Amino acid sequence: MKRIGVDNWGERLTRRLAGQLSRRSALARLGALLVAAPAFPLLPVQRARAADASIGTDFSRAAQTTDDQACNYWRYCGIDGNLCSCCGGSTHSCPPGSQPSPTSWIGSCVNPADQRSYLIAYRDCCGTSVCNKCGCLNTDHAMPIYRPQANNHVIWCIGTNTFEYHCSMAVLVGLAE
Repeated sequence: MKRIGVDNWGERLTRRLAGQLSRRSALARLGALLVAAPAFPLLPVQRARAADASIGTDFSRAAQTTDDQACNYWRYCGIDGNLCSCCGGSTHSCPPGSQPSPTSWIGSCVNPADQRSYLIAYRDCCGTSVCNKCGCLNTDHAMPIYRPQANNHVIWCIGTNTFEYHCSMAVLVGLAE
């Protein structure tokens, strides 16, 4: 009976492997493959496509550049409080009758117009009663309270005449490099 070509090829391959590999080395290689298999998903295969879908945070995907009285204005990614732009001030100045705190917390926000990151100093305006307009709690990249210089839950009226909080502003410092 004549053998089929695939059978001949399979027999030759099996005999060649049997002549070159011992059972121990074959089991060792199989074991190494099984141990290394869980690491395969960590390889950078198809990461570019996955990264495009997850670029930025929820805030940065919804950020806008036109309305500075809305909580999703791009500079407000780390602001916690009432917006000074709704209380008679602006994104970079306190309303009349209040004074800016000399201390601030820092954030880094992405401007959707140019896709660049900017350093933002969030500064509380103090000295008059709370504004209670346009309250925002954006915690993009907020740090725990044990890193107070980057935490937005602290009233930053330290160094002013009074600790009475009025509103918060977002001063553009420059490019975050």
